[in-house]
Amino acid sequence: MEPNNLLTLDNLSAGYGRKKVVHGVDLHVKAGEIVGLMGHNGAGKTTIIRTVHGLLPALGGSIVIDGEPVPLGTVRDNISRGLALIPSERFVFPDLSIQANLLLGAANAPAGSDRDEQLAFVEGLFPLLAERSAQRAGTLSGGQQRMVSLGIALMARPRLLLLDEPSLGLAPSVVEQIFSTLRTLADRGGLGILLLEQNVQQALVICDRVYVVRNGTIILEETAEEMRARESYWDLF
Repeated sequence: MEPNNLLTLDNLSAGYGRKKVVHGVDLHVKAGEIVGLMGHNGAGKTTIIRTVHGLLPALGGSIVIDGEPVPLGTVRDNISRGLALIPSERFVFPDLSIQANLLLGAANAPAGSDRDEQLAFVEGLFPLLAERSAQRAGTLSGGQQRMVSLGIALMARPRLLLLDEPSLGLAPSVVEQIFSTLRTLADRGGLGILLLEQNVQQALVICDRVYVVRNGTIILEETAEEMRARESYWDLF
């Protein structure tokens, strides 16, 4: 295990009840790195990140965050360690204003954090959120709600962001804006990102490395450059 890994999975197995759907996964994410986790629906990608975040119990192996082994199934502790998860569904509080949604994210920020400073940072990333700060989040478009959900996560000042299908159902222009923001956060802020994505071509634009999952097992690890150089990659899925 390299000392600068934000996240290391060693022989991780996970599933639902007695049904094991993830088998012996080895994976790592460094600070400032965007790592793609790719595979068809049902391959086990979401199970992996839900287990990392503590929403599902691991059935074997280990999870190490920033060099420290993590007790399994501890969501609150993992948030305090700097993890943030954005699920594939639109995750906002629809009856609250945009600003109220963002401020709720600050409740999980490290002690001593400057909430107003972080709010200004998030609104600088997504100016629309500042322009419509009083608008109810539930009245926004799908892409705008995705921006709010990302803003909520960023208000907690995470070090590692787990993203499940951020492009799902969004217009290409919105996806491009969100992905460009993710790349900026990794390059300038050192944020580590584990990105689950069906839009392979779009993800390869911003990813540094890629893991391919098939039937709950990692079958390939490549740099994004190596993946892009393939004449075809559909046979991997």
